Amino acid sequence: MPDTTISRLSDQSVNTLKGVGPAVADKLAKLKIRSLQDVLFHLPIRYEDRTRITPIGHMRPGFSGLIEASVHDAQVQFGKRRSLRVRVSDPSGLITLRFYHFGANLRAQLLPGTTIRAWGEARRGASGLEIYHPEMKIISSSDVAPPLDDRLSPIYGTTDGLHQATWKKLTDQALRHLQSQAVDELIPSDYLSSELPSLSSALMMIHRPEPGMPLSSFVDGTHPAVQRLALEELVAHHLSLINLRQTYRERASIPILTDGALAASLLAQLPFKPTEAQTRVSGEIANDLARPEAMLRLVQGDVGSGKTLVAACAAAHVIERGYQVVIMAPTEILAEQHYQSFREWFEPLGVQVSWLVSKLSAKQKRDTLAGIETGAIQLIVGTHAVFQNDVNYSNLAFVVIDEQHRFGVDQRLALRNKGVNGAPHQLVMTATPIPRTLAMTAYADLDVSVIDELPPGRTPIQTVVISNSRRDDVVERVRANCLQGRQAYWVCTLIDESEAVEAEAAEEIAQSLTAVLPELSIGLVHGRLKADEKADIMQRFNQNEIHLLVATTVIEVGVNVPNATVMVIENAERLGLAQLHQLRGRVGRGSDESYCVLLYSPPLSNTAKSRLSTMRETTDGFLIAERDLELRGAGELLGTRQTGDAAFKIARLDRDQLLLATAKYVAESLYQDNKPAVRELIHRWLAGKEKFANA
Repeated sequence: MPDTTISRLSDQSVNTLKGVGPAVADKLAKLKIRSLQDVLFHLPIRYEDRTRITPIGHMRPGFSGLIEASVHDAQVQFGKRRSLRVRVSDPSGLITLRFYHFGANLRAQLLPGTTIRAWGEARRGASGLEIYHPEMKIISSSDVAPPLDDRLSPIYGTTDGLHQATWKKLTDQALRHLQSQAVDELIPSDYLSSELPSLSSALMMIHRPEPGMPLSSFVDGTHPAVQRLALEELVAHHLSLINLRQTYRERASIPILTDGALAASLLAQLPFKPTEAQTRVSGEIANDLARPEAMLRLVQGDVGSGKTLVAACAAAHVIERGYQVVIMAPTEILAEQHYQSFREWFEPLGVQVSWLVSKLSAKQKRDTLAGIETGAIQLIVGTHAVFQNDVNYSNLAFVVIDEQHRFGVDQRLALRNKGVNGAPHQLVMTATPIPRTLAMTAYADLDVSVIDELPPGRTPIQTVVISNSRRDDVVERVRANCLQGRQAYWVCTLIDESEAVEAEAAEEIAQSLTAVLPELSIGLVHGRLKADEKADIMQRFNQNEIHLLVATTVIEVGVNVPNATVMVIENAERLGLAQLHQLRGRVGRGSDESYCVLLYSPPLSNTAKSRLSTMRETTDGFLIAERDLELRGAGELLGTRQTGDAAFKIARLDRDQLLLATAKYVAESLYQDNKPAVRELIHRWLAGKEKFANA
């Protein structure tokens, strides 16, 4: 046990470290580092292996290594940017070092025959393989070559003005303190495997790997030090979610008790019956709504499974009790589609439905805001406009958030705070299936329902993967499809995510398709169009006035045109599985056979091959989500900026799945038995980020 008479590491200010004055302390504070413990838990984001010389012939694009080579020549080159090109070689090959910022002195030192050591990442450049701005040391002929590092070099996430040399000095000092003062062990040893090191030992090994320790054991997470820290971080993360859930549910919400008459009337006017899965999930939601604590439920359902109807039935219960409902969607296209659906379902039943988006005129917005404030408008559909400061609800009791991962956490919290008692019932919906392992951790504060059944009459989508060299064949297939009275999408994607560049590319494709398909009416939708222009084009497409819709990925979510039976996705190799699956879900929404054509430009990387093969082999969104987790990792799959997954310092949900069950058990036990340890763990790992773990 640490000596409690000595100030704990968590209580000792970072200002006590040598070299930390007010300016450095301010920079550290940006990273939430204020104590010696914070320094120790600012873990390396990666390691560099400078323990051996890599032959130039073994360097590959994207590979970082330490080379020792002889200078051939050093020349200043003039082009778009002035640069110093240094060609160096060893017995295995030749590579170019390129500097864009350099002085005359550097060139003067790099005479032919000079021996250098350089560290950096190889990339393809104008002269073949190049290393841009390498770290370089010149070894004079009279010098004995300096010794190589004997251990891996940690690299830390940082901010402007804090260099890696600074981090080494800070962590060296903090580790010296750690040798005399152990950090507090907040997880009882009963919960830990005897094979795991103490927390202090784990921190020592993570910051200063032992000589000869292989990099692979850190990357794959098998090293005991990684396992020890990852487990504690997962416990802390789980505790933060339990804490959020408990805090939110302690606020009294409005119990929604009805006989279900309005929901029954809604269903009676539909030309179809809900599936058994929809009925089951609707029942789960109704049970939650009837309780006096706020509902927090996530509804997962594959593309086209009928989540919107489930949300409508829940809304009917709330409206029947005299309270307001908000449906929040991430795009105006999806918001308008929801608005049309809810108007069609509810206005015949005497319910006033309105929508709130940026394209409303000043008068429309004033009238809508007045109706919301008086309670005359009972159901409001909108984008982020629904939680702006000038929106005052009369008695908001139920919030539906569609495609929740598209919203920032602050946005979801703002909408929550506008409800009755600051605790409206919440229903979160997603058509991006979440693997079980992620749901256990990233959504631990939510109850989860799954709509695991598609409506009858849906024909499975046939997916084909075709090289861009056969583009003419695809165009002919689209022509034949549209001349038979059906419709098609042609989706344009680019590596550059700039809306301006994507719009230009989509315009170019639309022009080329118009030239070769003069008999078809072709529309164009992209992110730079005004909202009313997009809405007009989508309405014309809905009414079959447009045969072929060229679009960017703006149509990824929620667009529902049953007559569209062909989806062509350009450069499909550049998209992740979840996005490909969402786009594919825009077809196959009627009874006609539908096709998704994935056009790619060879050569394909192994990852791209695996993604496209998965799309061809299955239409099961949950299988696709599991595969996406394997290929991309949890951060990308969830959207790191929105979910708080970026807060993970060492744990990786895709890699550390075997730790999740233990972390969940430990967290629940600690929450019951040791509240001080709970607070300490959350602060240690999530200081400043607790509210963003989930909303």
